Amino acid sequence: MADERFLLVKLGSLGDIMHTLPAVAALRDSFPGARIDWLVERKWAALLEGNPDLSEVVALDRGSWNALGSCVGRLRATHYTCAVDFQGLYKSAILTFLSGASRRVGLAWQLAREGGAALFYDQRVTHFAGHRVEQNLALAERAGARTTGGHRFPLRTPAGAETAVATWLTASALREFFVISPGGGWRSKCWPPERFGELFRDLARRGWRGIVNYGPGESELAQAVCRAAAPAEPLLFSRDLAQLMAMLRRARIVVAGDTGPLHLAVALGTPVVGLYGPTDSRQTGPYCATDIVVCNVPPEETTYKRGNHYTAAMLSITVEQVLAAVDKRLGKT
Repeated sequence: MADERFLLVKLGSLGDIMHTLPAVAALRDSFPGARIDWLVERKWAALLEGNPDLSEVVALDRGSWNALGSCVGRLRATHYTCAVDFQGLYKSAILTFLSGASRRVGLAWQLAREGGAALFYDQRVTHFAGHRVEQNLALAERAGARTTGGHRFPLRTPAGAETAVATWLTASALREFFVISPGGGWRSKCWPPERFGELFRDLARRGWRGIVNYGPGESELAQAVCRAAAPAEPLLFSRDLAQLMAMLRRARIVVAGDTGPLHLAVALGTPVVGLYGPTDSRQTGPYCATDIVVCNVPPEETTYKRGNHYTAAMLSITVEQVLAAVDKRLGKT
C-alpha cells in the first residue's frame, strides 16, 4: 500500500545493522510504494547510504538533548503508520513510542534485550528461536511483510571509497589478499593476538599477502598481531566504514570473531571463517550456509558474558583448526 509509512529503529551497531537488512528488503518487496525510513545513530549512517530499499536515513546525534528533541519532532511530523523496533532496548523502544506511530512493533519481554522495552509496543513477536536475521524477519512479518522470498543484503559503497581503496591496494602491490580482524568489543569473545599472528604467518608462508583490520581503540591489538606475525609483514587497515566495505568486498577471505567486520563481510558476499566461544553461532553466526564457524563448545555453554579476559572457549581454538577451516571455506568458493 502506497500510503504506508514505516519507521525502522535500529540505532547500531555494525553487526546488528547487517542482520536487519533482509527484513528491510522484505518490507520494501511487500510495500513497493511505501515510505520506509531508518532511524540510526549518525556514526553508522554510512552503511545505509544509497540503500535502494530505504526512502530516507534519519541520523540521530547522541549526547545532545536539542538534537534529540529535533529528531523526535521530525519523526512525529512524518505521521508514520507503523514503527518497528529491531533493537529491543529501552532507548530504541522509547524512540519508537515517541515517534507517534499508530502501530508499534517489537519483541516480547522474554525476547527483547531489555525486557521492559516491550512495554512501549502494542504489537509483539512472542515466540522465536533462531538466527538474528530470522528474528528480524519475524518482526517485519508482524508489521505486514511477506518474508518467503530470498534474503537480500543491499549495500552500496560510495564511488570515492572504492577509488581510494583501489588506489591504496595498487600502491601496496596487493591484488589477492586475506583479512584478519582481531577485535571484538569485549575480550571474552576474542582470540588472542598471538594466535592471529601465528595464523597470519602460516598463511603468508603459502605466498598469500594479508591485511590486519582494526577499529577505534584497537591500535595496540593490531600491533600485537603484527609482532606475532613476524617475519611476515601485515598491512594495517583502519579507515571509515565506506572504505572498510570497499576493502572487505575485494578480500579473498576474512577471519574474525563474532564482530561487526565479519558480519559486514558476509553481507558483501565475501567468504568468512568465524571464531566463536561465548556467543551462540546459531543466533549470530555468519548468515551464509557455505561460511565456516570454528567453535569447540556446545551451544548450551554459551554465556554472552562480557569480560576482560580471554575465555577457555576461545583459547581452545587452535591455529590448526582455523587453517583447516580456511582451506575448507575456500574449497567451497
